[in-house]
Amino acid sequence: MTERQKALGARRRLREHFLNNLGRILSSDELRTAAGTSEWARRVRELRNEEGFRILTHNDRSDLRPGQYLLEDAKPLPAFARSMSKEARAYVLDRNGFTCQMCGAVAGEEHPYDEGRKTRLQIGHVVDKSMGGTDDPNNLRAICSVCNEGARNLTLDRPTARKLLIQVRRATGADQLEVLDWLLKKFPDRS
Repeated sequence: MTERQKALGARRRLREHFLNNLGRILSSDELRTAAGTSEWARRVRELRNEEGFRILTHNDRSDLRPGQYLLEDAKPLPAFARSMSKEARAYVLDRNGFTCQMCGAVAGEEHPYDEGRKTRLQIGHVVDKSMGGTDDPNNLRAICSVCNEGARNLTLDRPTARKLLIQVRRATGADQLEVLDWLLKKFPDRS
C-alpha cells in the first residue's frame, strides 16, 4: 500500500468517525485512534480545507478546549483550492497592521468580544471565492477568527472618519488617551 493510499484511508476513517459522531465533541486521542496514524491532524485539516467539512476547534468556539473537535453539520461547505502563499499572507497581515479589519482586534491581544481568548488572525476575502472573488492581495484582508466565523460572505463598510470621531468623543478620557497613544505609536513621524 502506498503512502497516498494510507493517507486516503485515514482521511476516510476520520470522515466516517466525524459523521457517526455528529454534534459530539471528539478528543485528539479518539481521532488519532480512529485514523490509525500519527498524522491524523493533517487528515483533519484536509477534511476541512479540501472537502469543506466545518470541523470546529478551540480557535472557532470558546467553549471548546485545545485538543477538542466538533462537527455540527454533515453537509460540507463548498471547498475551494487554497493556494495562497505564505508571502502573500505575510504581506496582507503586515499591510493591515496585524489588526482585524472588521472589529479592530489586534493579533495576540485578548479579543474584545470573546473574553479570555487571544485574537487569532486569518486571511479573509473581501469578495468571497464562492461569489467570484480572487486571491489577489487587493481582495484579501486580515480578519479575526470571531469575525470570520460570522462573516460568511458579509462585508462591512469601513467606518468613516466622522463615525470614528463620534465614537472617540463618546469614550472616556482614559480611553481617548489610549487611542491617542496608539495613534502616536502607529504614526511616529506625524507628531
